[in-house]
Amino acid sequence: QVQLVESGGGLLQAGGSLRLSCIASGTIFSINTMGWYRQAPGKQRELVASITSGGSTRYADSVKGRSTISRENAKNTVYLQMNSLKPEDTAVYYCAADVPLFSTTRYWGQGTQVTVSS
Repeated sequence: QVQLVESGGGLLQAGGSLRLSCIASGTIFSINTMGWYRQAPGKQRELVASITSGGSTRYADSVKGRSTISRENAKNTVYLQMNSLKPEDTAVYYCAADVPLFSTTRYWGQGTQVTVSS
């Protein structure tokens, strides 16, 4: 089994910054793609950013240019730095990791609330 634990988030001011961290633990030999998703009230969960084991990144248009996703493979950890926060960034942020073993399984963290006040 694999567990993902997120940290960071909380109540933040518009224009400010946040840094989220996610550590994966358990039966892990490698992790393919790691990513951050978010879900606002009444909306579907959406991709914020993802990063492959080789470092290729992908961002949602809404956060492109003000966000950076990074990872430390040796620590099974992924980070999300987001600047110039907007009230519409308010959501529960989830970490995800695609872990190959006999097949590839996507694991999810429990989520961390990010609230941006104007």
